[in-house]
Amino acid sequence: AATQEVLKIGQKLNEGKTKQIFELVDHPGLVLLQSKDQTTAGNAVSRDQMEGKAAIANKTASCVFQLLQESGIKTAFVKQHSDTAFIAAHCEMIPVEWVCRRVATGSFLRRNPGVKEGYRFSPLKMEMFFKDDANNDPQWSEEQLLEAKLCLAGLTIGQCEVDIMSRSTVAIFEIVEKAWATQNCSLVDMKIEFGVSVKSREIVLADVIDNDSWRLWPAGDRSQQKDKRVYRELKEVTPEAMQMVKRSSEWVSERVKLLLEPQASSRVVLLMGSTSDVAHCEKIRKACASYGIPCVLRVTSAHKGPDETLRIKAEYEGDGIPTVFVAVAGRSNGLGPVMSGNTAYPVISCPPLTPDWGPHDVWSSLRMPSGLGCSTVLSPEACAQFAAQILGLRDHLVWCKLRASMLNTWVSLKLADKKLQACSL
Repeated sequence: AATQEVLKIGQKLNEGKTKQIFELVDHPGLVLLQSKDQTTAGNAVSRDQMEGKAAIANKTASCVFQLLQESGIKTAFVKQHSDTAFIAAHCEMIPVEWVCRRVATGSFLRRNPGVKEGYRFSPLKMEMFFKDDANNDPQWSEEQLLEAKLCLAGLTIGQCEVDIMSRSTVAIFEIVEKAWATQNCSLVDMKIEFGVSVKSREIVLADVIDNDSWRLWPAGDRSQQKDKRVYRELKEVTPEAMQMVKRSSEWVSERVKLLLEPQASSRVVLLMGSTSDVAHCEKIRKACASYGIPCVLRVTSAHKGPDETLRIKAEYEGDGIPTVFVAVAGRSNGLGPVMSGNTAYPVISCPPLTPDWGPHDVWSSLRMPSGLGCSTVLSPEACAQFAAQILGLRDHLVWCKLRASMLNTWVSLKLADKKLQACSL
């Protein structure tokens, strides 16, 4: 359970169907999201109390936000406060639900007759719905959102902001999808909302992501669904039926914790020709750490002590931990080729080139005998990224960090372009 600090609760800022939002007097810029023991469907046409729902929803949302935050996605989430509440950045909410679909089902089939349930979207299908209970949240086009000229916390929602939310929705879906796949669960579709942080004026993932936000099919089997549809499809609301709904939500909240755990340990073993290469290796180690990958540094020369190089190699092949070897050797690089010719594990050469001989030395890393699959990456940061891409095939947490990094790079370029255009005007 979360360790609970005493918070001075201010006025209620908002109340939705399943939560209340309060200001925090001693923490300007932060709010408390308090979940309610209520479950709803069809814009609250159906509404029932469900004891324990608040704790289940809060636990689920806190874990999903933690997964996204640790991956590098910008969210409003700060930390879980209690069993039924979490602290978040105060945002002005953009009144749009962004829906991302991997599989055609539900309302998509009604709106697109002729499409069979189970049709798979690759790339993902994106839809927007304007939050308007009175009109049943009508579907909006991008043009409608742009023409609405919404302004929140001093930020006008224009093309740049819409593009950022659209890109972010896809990345967020893919990260959550990848995490649920480790539990043999298919994320079928998911809805999210964004807000503009009152403090930083930047767009962040806000509101909640809980069992009401997605369709989740264990083993891809709709008959095993564990999401809000269990409640929505009840013929009759009885105490027994509500217990079944609660059990489904509990099943999810128990498993959602596992999404934060690595599925496989992995590592990068950095072999350097001499200690003069330590500074270069430290750059690689630091970049690996940003993906959560541990690094081991060893000194060995394939020219001067090939037997020792192969003994060190065998040490890391013998324990079954997925490993990428990185060879850091200046001048004539014997380390990468010798390693590559004697292991089935991936080997990357990352030679520390000098301005004087670098253009000549690099050929010892590039021109390989046949039968060697040793790649060469010159930048220490790019070398770590390549190692992460290899290990991310087995470890979803590494993959999620790579995916968020890709999004953040794209967003920073988009914002830089917007800023430059504003200066030019």
